[in-house]
Amino acid sequence: MKTTKTVLVLLATFLLLRSQITANGGEYTAVSPQLSLGEVTRTVLENNPAIKEAENRWQAAQQRIRQANAWDDPRVVGESRVRRYVDVPPNAFMDQTLAIEQLIPITGKNLVRGRAAAAEALSIFEEVRRAQLDVIAKARATYFQLANAYDQLEINSKNLTSLKQIADISRSRYETGLESAANVLVAETDYSKLLEARRDLERNLSDAQSQLNTLMNRDAFAPLGAPVTATVNHAHLSVSRLHATTLAQRPEVQMARAKIDGEKSKLQLAHRAWIPDPAISIKGQRYNDAAETVSELDAGVLFTIPWVNPSKYSAGVREARANLAAAEQGLEREQKEALRLLRDQVAKIETFHHHVELFRDKLVPQAQQAFEATRLSYESGKATFLDWISAQRNLRDIEAMGREHLAHYQMAVAELEAVIGADIYSPAQALSKRRKSP
Repeated sequence: MKTTKTVLVLLATFLLLRSQITANGGEYTAVSPQLSLGEVTRTVLENNPAIKEAENRWQAAQQRIRQANAWDDPRVVGESRVRRYVDVPPNAFMDQTLAIEQLIPITGKNLVRGRAAAAEALSIFEEVRRAQLDVIAKARATYFQLANAYDQLEINSKNLTSLKQIADISRSRYETGLESAANVLVAETDYSKLLEARRDLERNLSDAQSQLNTLMNRDAFAPLGAPVTATVNHAHLSVSRLHATTLAQRPEVQMARAKIDGEKSKLQLAHRAWIPDPAISIKGQRYNDAAETVSELDAGVLFTIPWVNPSKYSAGVREARANLAAAEQGLEREQKEALRLLRDQVAKIETFHHHVELFRDKLVPQAQQAFEATRLSYESGKATFLDWISAQRNLRDIEAMGREHLAHYQMAVAELEAVIGADIYSPAQALSKRRKSP
């Protein structure tokens, strides 16, 4: 009877723990009763430090465009006589000189540099999108892990209740001489194993809460509500549509295209380097004895002579062409890699969806029926105790595995959004609304 009392105490303790988890949403007290996927997505987009960091880099890159488009700063040169060591007439030399010089970009090199800076800013904008997609995919995957942890605890509680009933029945039969002590110990051992497994489930729940709080830029110990009940919500994915979407919206592909635009501008700049931009100079001079403020006003034109160093500029053109060819190959590589990732992810989603349907529609109902049938057969003496306990183990494992497949399926869909660069899972369009063009 001592063993029976111990089992009852343990059962009461863990049923109390389960009620606390259900009421409070985990180890820490929850403020809201439920946590929605849209709420998580919105909070992460607004508060996640990695996304804000990427957005600030993009804002900085935008400011470089105006700097690249601007003209060179004018130069001002002033001279004044300090001491003359020869005797000359007062008006034989100039005593004060003031000159202003301005480079005139008639070749449009500054505009070409501006286009190159704009291409770089677009590439950094796509890095912002990549940061958003990765963080959102991770947040949604963590949300589904959290929902799975809650459901796994619920399954564990149901199994604890079932095993408690089995242990009580087997002990009653043992006390009347209808059951062996070994069978009683088997039931109690399985019950203890479930209690041990529950600790791991609680740790998984805590890990998911901490991860989600961190992604939402909250304290790791901050309370979180229980996730809204998870559903399959299977989307019939069109491979052709996903193919086009991936090539059009995946950030890495867009970054490769922006790099090509930037290298084209640099090649154009290398060609224009052969043509010098003139500098206009205006110089005012004053004699020492002159009554006028300006005695003379001179104007001039200055320019470099690049043609005397042809090897330098020819090498610059060849370098720009090679970089452009490399960028074009980089685009092709990114496109092929994107399609590989797309195919693998779609196959993963279809596999997990098959598992979800199989467990939901066949395996779980069949295991439940087998458990009930074995229980009735055991009570009528047509089945052994080991048959009943084996049916219970099978039902427990199948229910837990089916719920795990659902979490894997939902996480795979969230990962697909990061692969293709578009939001296809959640009805909330928060991510799309935050995407701006530079």
